[in-house]
Amino acid sequence: QVQLVESGGGLVQVGGSLKLSCAASGPAFGTYNMGWFRQAPGEEREFVAAVYWSEGNTEYAGSLKGRSTISRDNAKNMVYLQMNNLRPEDTAIYYCAAGRGRTWMSVKDANYYDYWGQGTQVTVAY
Repeated sequence: QVQLVESGGGLVQVGGSLKLSCAASGPAFGTYNMGWFRQAPGEEREFVAAVYWSEGNTEYAGSLKGRSTISRDNAKNMVYLQMNNLRPEDTAIYYCAAGRGRTWMSVKDANYYDYWGQGTQVTVAY
């Protein structure tokens, strides 16, 4: 069982930056692929970024590609999402997720993940 707790959300002006954190507890954190998703009101949950357990390779969604960086610190059981040049359309609840195995599935698919955090609200306004 892995528990995930997100933090770092808040209200930010257009063009500003935020760094989200996800603290993980539970065994074998370093063997999980980690993802960030977001969900705006009335919208489906959307993939944002993922970082693989081995070598730290990353994947990004088009919406935040070039404006975000996902990273992990296995020694601290932490995953981060640095977001820059934020836009109003980035407003959403951001979720951290952990998954492993399921090599036939993409880490961009929410169904890949076994564990989810409670989410942290990000609001971007003028």
